[in-house]
Amino acid sequence: MLKECLDGLSLVPGDVVLDATAGGGGHSEAILEKISPGGHLIAIDRDPEAAQRVKERLEGAGSEVVVVNDNFRNVDAVLESLGIEGVDGALFDLGVSSFQVDDAQKGFSFIREGPLDMRFDPGKGIPAADVVNTFRQEELADIIFEYGEERHSRRIAAAICDARRRTRISTTKDLAEIVARAAGARYKRYRLHPAARTFQALRIFVNDELDSVEDGVKKALSLLNHSGRICVISFHSLEDRIIKNIFRDASKEGLVKLVNKKPLVPAEEEMVLNPRSRSAKLRVAERTI
Repeated sequence: MLKECLDGLSLVPGDVVLDATAGGGGHSEAILEKISPGGHLIAIDRDPEAAQRVKERLEGAGSEVVVVNDNFRNVDAVLESLGIEGVDGALFDLGVSSFQVDDAQKGFSFIREGPLDMRFDPGKGIPAADVVNTFRQEELADIIFEYGEERHSRRIAAAICDARRRTRISTTKDLAEIVARAAGARYKRYRLHPAARTFQALRIFVNDELDSVEDGVKKALSLLNHSGRICVISFHSLEDRIIKNIFRDASKEGLVKLVNKKPLVPAEEEMVLNPRSRSAKLRVAERTI
């Protein structure tokens, strides 16, 4: 939804913009084109490999861009360290990037075999393998239900605990097969892979994603200059509900106005070219005071 994001941000040369989820650098590169000359971009990503990739992609931009490896929930500290008091635009493209899904070593994919990790930053937190192999059955079921909205969470948690009694669950393939055996028959009528919701739940839990989203978006709203805009792309109902509530409450307080009262969704052509975009929802708000 690149065009929709750029339209939503309504950028002009000289703007100071935050790309809180730099990912592969595509959005950052397009933003730089809009705010040059004289603009300034702060690109953040908590994945150190992604941050390095963006640095290399944008190395020709010089002092107009700063790339920071950090969690966007710390956006206030990041901007303060750079001496920036406010921004004219902020973009959050939530979820997992294509680079991360396609890298089997990250452990996000239930299709590609790799270590059961799922951390955006492998130097922080605990890997998904530790959660799967050490958490109590009730805890696993609650995580899978709460963060994956998986109706069969208790059946899946029981199957995981039964399997780990025999041997440690170490790879994405191991876990995907366990989940498929436990709930696969119940997914035959759907296009969704039976392990998709369980993998989503573990990724969200391991990275504390929902609290990070709430913290980061609220802080970014407070850092917007007058008439500055914030765009947030979410990919599942848990994220979208958080953004909807934050924007609604800020609107009631008179802090922002909603640019689009209902979320924008990708055009049909984009969904055909990029099936992963099917669940994307874009919300835009503008700072009014």
